[in-house]
Amino acid sequence: MILGATVTDKGIGFCAVINCKTSFRLLIYRAGEETPYAAYDFPEENRIGDVGYLFVEGLDPVTCRYAYEIDGVPVPDPYAQVLYGREIWGDEKRKDRPPLCGFVTEEFDWEGDRPLKTPIQDMILYRIHPRGFTKHRSSGVKAKGTFKGIAEKIPYLKELGITALELMPPADFDEIPLKKPRDASPYRMPDAPDKINYWGYGDCNYFAPKAAYTSDPDRNLPYLEFFRMVKDLHKNGIEVIVEIFFTPQVPEYMVTDVLRYWVLAYHVDGFHIIGDVPLNRIASDPMLADTKLFAGNWNGADRGRRKHLLEYNDGFLTDMRCLIKGDEDCLNQLMFRTRRNPEDMGVVNYMAHTNGFTLMDMVSYDRKHNEDNGEENRDGYCYNYSWNCGVEGPTRRKKILALRKKQLYNALTVLLLSQGVPMLMAGDEMGNTQNGNNNAYCQDNEMSWINWNGLKTHSDLFSYVKFLIAFRKAHPIFHMPGELKVMDYRGCGYPDLSYHGVKPWYPQTENYRRQLGMLYQGIYAGEAGEPGDSCFYVIYNMHWEPHEFSLPQPYKGTRWHLALCTALQESNGYCEPGKEPLLKDQKAYMADPRSVTVLIGKNDDRKG
Repeated sequence: MILGATVTDKGIGFCAVINCKTSFRLLIYRAGEETPYAAYDFPEENRIGDVGYLFVEGLDPVTCRYAYEIDGVPVPDPYAQVLYGREIWGDEKRKDRPPLCGFVTEEFDWEGDRPLKTPIQDMILYRIHPRGFTKHRSSGVKAKGTFKGIAEKIPYLKELGITALELMPPADFDEIPLKKPRDASPYRMPDAPDKINYWGYGDCNYFAPKAAYTSDPDRNLPYLEFFRMVKDLHKNGIEVIVEIFFTPQVPEYMVTDVLRYWVLAYHVDGFHIIGDVPLNRIASDPMLADTKLFAGNWNGADRGRRKHLLEYNDGFLTDMRCLIKGDEDCLNQLMFRTRRNPEDMGVVNYMAHTNGFTLMDMVSYDRKHNEDNGEENRDGYCYNYSWNCGVEGPTRRKKILALRKKQLYNALTVLLLSQGVPMLMAGDEMGNTQNGNNNAYCQDNEMSWINWNGLKTHSDLFSYVKFLIAFRKAHPIFHMPGELKVMDYRGCGYPDLSYHGVKPWYPQTENYRRQLGMLYQGIYAGEAGEPGDSCFYVIYNMHWEPHEFSLPQPYKGTRWHLALCTALQESNGYCEPGKEPLLKDQKAYMADPRSVTVLIGKNDDRKG
């Protein structure tokens, strides 16, 4: 018996977990009606343990709806694949009406589509809110705030260089909370306006895509629109990662059922799993063996050498934000975070996330500003590891704006030059701001929606991010399949990665230092005997003073050229690939304050 509803030529079978002490019935409705016209008890002879089965002949899956009645209260089937009643986002009229369940009634031609299985080391992850990504009037799409609107942005995603799209919860949750926000929080102000669950964390129907994220609510076939979106993304080489938040009430057996269903039915490539769930059971599930699985940690799982598991937490964000703003004792963490790439799992790195400041707000605010949430600014993280560069919030002072821009470039450069999987928050590449709100869970408005006008006002930032992604893709030494060993294991005279202070081969990591050099030998990016990649010297100077670095020797027959420097505002921080200028001084380089510089070893022109 398979839990949920199964449609056949003769009728529909219903299978459910029945563990209530009094009554459990099946209610049948006609489409468009709120009162059931039939009710059925589950026969005792059709029960095995707590699982009951019932077959009703003659039901038309197109025109009928259903729900279960538990102890006299109608509730939706937790295994329902389609929900009716939540088609309109934020509709208060249906607040007290439980949704009714439907069936997948239309076939879809996948045309041979399969999950893409992009190697973890080649991923560029981009995190979006399915509604907020295109809801703003500036988005330029026809189907704003929908799965179809996401598909309309595929050309943009390809231009940026994205290989995987992470969707915040796309399953059908109720954005109108049962409790008013002021009842749910002791800090809620009495006169604060009611808010909704914009993020989507909480109870939901895990098998059904959210109807309010579709462009045709009247027809209400959200599964078809989701199918099309996934298929279009796959055709363009972009994976789909679905975020699923499991509440404590979800039984363990249902967790793997949910994940398997989204792989089989929706062809998704992976999951970002949140909640107290059986990680060992998920990690060892044979049907998910080549599905990318992201979680806060996999300490409770038998990882073995399972490279489909990825660690996804704030560790990189916390350490690297402290580095960028110039805190003490950060160099050891810089060495650890930029190299970390375990053999038995992947690692996701990011500088900004949904829960916290955007990247622009990270350099514009020292303190959270969540007053609009109506909770006296007591909600949200108090520790953002941010620095406003001298002025809190918006400013017209050119020096402050220039410093903020450089700090953004520094953060993005650290992120894109680190091993592991880089994750960008949607909008960070165009200076998206939430006005200092670091907990916009209830802000379904322009505070949370991506303002696409940023592509004009921050076109230089977008160009820099696009360059960094292309630079990373072009040079495999920055995204290796395994961790760099800091050893000369090929006997070529250089380790794959080495650390340096202002003098070559002498790293200085005392707590008061804020500068470090990293020498990458690209020969290790190819098989033994192959040319591999170029060599690179990355200079991090997070001090507010300049520092002169003596330069190590590049490969024999090559000299150092300037690839990028976040302090070069006149050239937007980078040099055109293939036209990197030769350094006049091959022995020393003066690193600007608060900057990241990348030197590339290229053929010595004097010898042809």
